[in-house]
Amino acid sequence: MHLVRHAHACVSVVHDHRRLLIDPGAFTPDAGTLASSADAILVTHEHFDHVDVDAVRAALAERPSLRVYAPSSVARALGTDVAGQVVALRGGEHLTIAGFRVDVVGGDHAPIHPEIPVPVSLGFLVGATLFHPGDAYALPPAQPDTLLVPTAGPWVHTGETIDWIRQVAPRRSVAIHDAMHSEIGRRSSQTFLGEGGLTGIPLLQLEPGETLDL
Repeated sequence: MHLVRHAHACVSVVHDHRRLLIDPGAFTPDAGTLASSADAILVTHEHFDHVDVDAVRAALAERPSLRVYAPSSVARALGTDVAGQVVALRGGEHLTIAGFRVDVVGGDHAPIHPEIPVPVSLGFLVGATLFHPGDAYALPPAQPDTLLVPTAGPWVHTGETIDWIRQVAPRRSVAIHDAMHSEIGRRSSQTFLGEGGLTGIPLLQLEPGETLDL
């Protein structure tokens, strides 16, 4: 099994020629192509940087066998005409999706400001190995080997991220949710969140298209 980094919060998990696509959002330039070629799609929450509604709808129309697994708010956004291809998820579920074991963690999006609504944001533990937290400091049901770490965004807080990585205690972490970062910001994340910083855990910063064995 290996991880393919795409852009922002979008990644694929690949095993035996099967591909599980997570969070093909509008900041992922090839979201439509990725969605069309996936065996299944997971979406953590409804924000546009995590789901490009038009791209995913087009993929569903192109391939009637394709399924999307997501919170009910995403199912509503995708529309009633593809409702039969969208499976609404809740926290605490344990499923096998396209041959991958997926444990679903429930919760709310991390707060940005009291006046900004907070949607449901799910986390996904894939194969008991890789954890995608969505936009939240969610805790997986088991200790993952690899943790995907959001490093930039209006809700991201460096101090909370440090404490969260320490609590999850993965063997390594991979930076995601970084479309808003400059190169200086990437180096800053490495300084605070990497092995030489306050977590003691390696932080990998993969380029789009780069793969990592899991």
